[in-house]
Amino acid sequence: MASDSTDYTVGFEPAERLARDRDSVRRRFWIKFKQVVAKLPFAEDLLAAYYCAFDHETPRHVQVALLGAIAYFILPFDFIPDMMPVLGFTDDAAVLATAIRMVASHITPDHRAAARAALKRGLDDAAKADETT
Repeated sequence: MASDSTDYTVGFEPAERLARDRDSVRRRFWIKFKQVVAKLPFAEDLLAAYYCAFDHETPRHVQVALLGAIAYFILPFDFIPDMMPVLGFTDDAAVLATAIRMVASHITPDHRAAARAALKRGLDDAAKADETT
């Protein structure tokens, strides 16, 4: 295993740069998530990864891996454009699934519960609550 935590996002240079700006990731995540949530079969996993990435208890290398995957999700340009029906989010799902597999033991039941609660409560409320933390 490499000691340089940026190795987790090698090959995704724009995502790597974006992942360094945590406030921008937060802001842009909720905008994109609200736009596409109905189309995402992996919405709960994405939210659980998001909550894990911003949890202060999560180790730094795990945060970097997840922020890289989340940054890839929010970037307007990716390998398969998100506007394409059915296929549009397959690359996002693959990147996220890979990141989650790498750090699965760090995504806790609390992160998953927060994701389910955010989906149940409504995304506008979840985004507002996240901005205050």
